Amino acid sequence: MRRRWRDLLPTRTRWLREPLLRARLVARLLRDRRVPIWAKGLPLLAALYFLVPDLAPGPIDDAVMLWLGGYLFVELCPPEVVEEHRRALERARNREQA
Repeated sequence: MRRRWRDLLPTRTRWLREPLLRARLVARLLRDRRVPIWAKGLPLLAALYFLVPDLAPGPIDDAVMLWLGGYLFVELCPPEVVEEHRRALERARNREQA
């Protein structure tokens, strides 16, 4: 039986699953042609801010900007497309756990 890298994680670090699932969802939506091109700019701008934090003045935390960019992107995507990708990610996760 082959062990997966997730099985090697201590229980304490399993809280990372939700942010990783969200990142995978954003990556899938970025590649989907049904998502408007203007919406795809949000996570890209958030990533740019993360790489070059001097673009916006003030005490804005990089992690908050990344989260906000991903959150707004998912909210602005067509709901049926988001749900389709969420279901696909859940099926993949269930297969990995089996």
